[in-house]
Amino acid sequence: MISVLRGHVLGLPPGPLAGRLRSWKLRRLVGGYPPRVVSHDYGGRRLQVYVSDPLAEGWYDHDWAELPEIAALRGATLRPGARVFDAGAHQGVVAAMLAREVGPSGQIVAVEPNPHNAAAARRNRDLNQLSQIEVLQAAVSDRPGRVVFNEGLNGQLDDGGAYGRLVVDAVTLDEMARRFGTPDVVFIDVEGAECLALDGAADILGRDADFFVEVHVGCGLEKLGGTVDEVLRHFPEDRFTRLVRAEADSTFRPLSAGDPLLQDRFFLLARRRTART
Repeated sequence: MISVLRGHVLGLPPGPLAGRLRSWKLRRLVGGYPPRVVSHDYGGRRLQVYVSDPLAEGWYDHDWAELPEIAALRGATLRPGARVFDAGAHQGVVAAMLAREVGPSGQIVAVEPNPHNAAAARRNRDLNQLSQIEVLQAAVSDRPGRVVFNEGLNGQLDDGGAYGRLVVDAVTLDEMARRFGTPDVVFIDVEGAECLALDGAADILGRDADFFVEVHVGCGLEKLGGTVDEVLRHFPEDRFTRLVRAEADSTFRPLSAGDPLLQDRFFLLARRRTART
C-alpha cells in the first residue's frame, strides 16, 4: 500500500489525460536529447557534469559562483571528514561540490527520487571520482514507505497530475541517520515537502547538526500542507541561529520578525547554538 502524506493514503486514480500527455512528451524529449559531458567551474572548483536533458543543460552547462551556504558553513560543520545529507539532490552537482568540501574521508548521502536524475547523479559522481558520495534513489518524507511522486525532471511529492505519476520509496532523515550515521549538515531542497522532511528528522534536530533549507513559498510548500511558520518551528531561536537570503543574495542575514523575505521562496540557514557559534 502506498504510504501517506500528512496521514492520508495516496491511493489516487490515474492523472488526467493532459498530465499523461505531458509525461509522454517529456519522456520523448529526454529520450531524444543528445547527452554530453561538460566541464565548468562550480564555486571555484572544476567538475565534469553529465548533461542528459534540457533542464540539466540550463542549470549546469555554465560556471557557477560559490554557493553562499557552502561559504557560510565551511570550516565549521562543513569540513574534511564531515557527513552531509543532501535531500533532493537532483543530478548530484551540489553533492559533488559538497564532496569536495568534506574530502575523501567524509560522506555525502545524496537522496533523489527520480530515476533519471538519480542515474545522472551516479554518473556525475563517477566522472569526478567522488567515491564519498552515496546516491540513494528515494523521496524524503515524514515516514518510510511508498509515496506518489510526479515525473517532472524537477518533480514534486504530490498526486502527479501535472506530469504523470511515479510510486517511489520514501525515507526519513532519521532513518538515514540510523543507516549512515548522524549528519553534521543537512541540505533540504524538496520542492515544497520541507515540513514533511523536517517532521521525519526529530532525532537529528536534537543533535549538533546545521540545516540549509530551500523554502518553496508559493511553489509547493502550501500545496503539501506546509507553512513558513511550521518550517521555522523546527528551529527554535533558543537552539538555532536562523539566517536567510533570497536567491539573488550572495550572503545570509539574520531573520527578523515580519521579514518580507518570507513572502516568497527563500533560503534558510539554521545553525545550532553551540560553542562553535
